[in-house]
Amino acid sequence: MWGEIMNDKLVFLGLLYFVQGIPYGLQSSLLPVFLRGAGHSLTRIGLTKILYFPWVLKVLWAPLVDRVGTKRRWLVATVSGLALTCLSSAAMAPEAHIWGVAGTLLVMNSLASVQDIAVDGAAVALLKGRVELGLGNTAQVVGYKAGSVFAGGGLLAVIDVAGWSWMFMLLTFVYAGVALFVWGAPVLDEETLRGPQVEGSRRGGQEVMRPWRVWRKMLAVPGTPWTVLYVLTYKLGEQGAVTMFPLFLLDHHMTARELGFWNGVIAMGFSICGSSLGGLLLAQFR
Repeated sequence: MWGEIMNDKLVFLGLLYFVQGIPYGLQSSLLPVFLRGAGHSLTRIGLTKILYFPWVLKVLWAPLVDRVGTKRRWLVATVSGLALTCLSSAAMAPEAHIWGVAGTLLVMNSLASVQDIAVDGAAVALLKGRVELGLGNTAQVVGYKAGSVFAGGGLLAVIDVAGWSWMFMLLTFVYAGVALFVWGAPVLDEETLRGPQVEGSRRGGQEVMRPWRVWRKMLAVPGTPWTVLYVLTYKLGEQGAVTMFPLFLLDHHMTARELGFWNGVIAMGFSICGSSLGGLLLAQFR
C-alpha cells in the first residue's frame, strides 16, 4: 500500500518537473544552435540569457503562490498557460519574428518559474520522512533533466526534420495532457496542503506584499551568503560552458541532429545517472 502511494507521488512530481525542464532545454540547448545556424552572432546568443530573468524574480511572487489559492489551481493554470504559449508559437515564423521567439521563451520561463514554486510546495507537503524526501529529490532532479533532454536533444532532431511549427504542436499536446493529469490527480489532496497554507497566512499576510523580508530572513541564516555566492559562481560557469561548447561544435561542422544526440541525450544521460545515484544515497544516509 505504501509502495503504491509512493509511486503515485513520484510519478506526479516527476511528470511536473519534466515539463518544467522543457523551457530550460529549449533555451540552453535548442535556441543557441538554432540561432547560430541562422547566422546570429555569439554576442546576441549570449544576451538571450536575459530571458532567464523571471527565475531570479521568483522571490517576488513566491509568497503569493504559497498563500493564495490552491496548489492544484496554480499548477493547472501554469501548465495550461504553457500549452497556450506553445500553440501560439506554432503559428510563428521564427526567421522573421526573432523577437517573437524571445517573447515566447520569456513567457515560458515566467510560467515555469511560478510552476516551480507550486510544485515545490506540493512536494514538501506530500513527502514525509527521510526515505521519501530522498526519492522525491531524485524524481525532481531526474524529471527536470529528462525534460531538458527531451527539449534540447529530442526536439532538436524534430525541428531539424519536421520544422518549428510541428515541434511546438508536439509541446502543446504534451502540456495539455499534463494539465489534464494534474487536474484529476488524486495524490494532490488539498487537505494535506491546507495546514501549511493556513499557518503561513496567520503568521502575517504582509510578507506577501513585502518579499524583501523573506530575503532578509533567509540571508540571516548562518552560512547562507557564502552558499549563495558559491552556487552563483558555479552556475554562471556551468551555464557559460553548457551554452558555448555546442556552438563551438556547430562551427566545426557538426550537424544539429548530432549535437542533439551527443550534447543533449548522452551528456545529460550521464548527469541523470549522477543525480539518481545522489538521490539514492540521500535516501539511505543522512
